[in-house]
Amino acid sequence: MVKVPVIDFAPFTQGGRKEQQEVVTKISEACQEIGFFYLKNYGVSPEMLDRLRHQSRRFFDLPPEVKNKLARSTQTNCGYVGIQTERLNPNNPGDLKEAFNVGLGNLDPRLDPRLDTLPELEAFQQIVSQFYQLTTQVIAPQILRAFALGLDMPLNFFDDQHGENYFLRLLHYPPITQPPEPGQLRAGAHSDYGSITLLWQDEIGGLEVLTQHGEWLAVPYQADTLVVNVGDAMQHWTNNCRRSTKHRVIIPLDTKMDISRYSIALFCDPNPEIELACLETCCSPDNPPSYRPQLMRDFLAQRLNATY
Repeated sequence: MVKVPVIDFAPFTQGGRKEQQEVVTKISEACQEIGFFYLKNYGVSPEMLDRLRHQSRRFFDLPPEVKNKLARSTQTNCGYVGIQTERLNPNNPGDLKEAFNVGLGNLDPRLDPRLDTLPELEAFQQIVSQFYQLTTQVIAPQILRAFALGLDMPLNFFDDQHGENYFLRLLHYPPITQPPEPGQLRAGAHSDYGSITLLWQDEIGGLEVLTQHGEWLAVPYQADTLVVNVGDAMQHWTNNCRRSTKHRVIIPLDTKMDISRYSIALFCDPNPEIELACLETCCSPDNPPSYRPQLMRDFLAQRLNATY
């Protein structure tokens, strides 16, 4: 039976070469089979997550006219995204969620100069900035190093390929107060655009992943873990050695549909000028490249245009 494995990351960051390789092997197997895994002991404290979740709820509780002052910029993709603005599955109605986007090389602790006009968001700025710095400068690079070793590449191979394109999203899925349109979900079926995604869920759940057998498998909340999944850029880069898997967030059919769902996602994309060309360790005369080389900038622009 296919399942999403739970992998302890501490041996990779604290152990010797043998312990590191055991973690690398587990990650590689998960990425080849289902493209998703849980990671525990990865380096973010429960206290930091609690503070971030509290400030995220406060932000989404603000009146629409306040949030709309921070509307998403089409140039940077940063800012507030309103409910039903996105269609992660372009064939279905807009997704029943709202979001606040931070990143794409924005390392300014203020996050967005427009936030300075809203003193009630000072604590929000502080914790989001701290979390962004920790996850983009420490946590995500460590995980990408495990990916590099699993692909027989140098440990720091991905370090120079990432850093300008980390993209943090705070997400809120409001209670369902009226029947959704046909095919409408909290997040439509899609695959992510970049190398890997790090996801922190809450207890409400709803995330599902599509297995190789065409079945939707629940990926429920597990305390003290994050969820890691492979994105399309990594699949292209590795010539399908790492699977980018479709996933979605469904609407619960029980009392949970009356409760808000919150999550936090960090999208780790290659830098804009990186060429997504097949890695030398992922092709051979018997396994030629499956995709044409393409700049990440162009690859990402195509996907964002379809989503919005």
